[in-house]
Amino acid sequence: MKIDNETIDKIAHLARLEFDNAAKEQIKKDMNNMLAFVDKLNEIDTSSIEPLIYMSDEVNVLREDIVKHEITQSEALKNAPKHDSDYFKVPKMIEK
Repeated sequence: MKIDNETIDKIAHLARLEFDNAAKEQIKKDMNNMLAFVDKLNEIDTSSIEPLIYMSDEVNVLREDIVKHEITQSEALKNAPKHDSDYFKVPKMIEK
């Protein structure tokens, strides 16, 4: 499979990207190199290799969550730089 300009245009449309001609040529070259690499991997005989499901044989060794000490709302707000009677106050981050 070869990547052509039409394929690059479709991918750019799906990803909501815009490329100039120089960038489009570089992307086409890079994508063709990636496909060539995958084709090289397809040449390897993997019929005797079991599929890899997990990267290691380890099983999740997670501890149980144990609540050790609960603090009250007033204790949590005591060290807050800005707060009102019930909530933390933080600077507004969303701009319109």
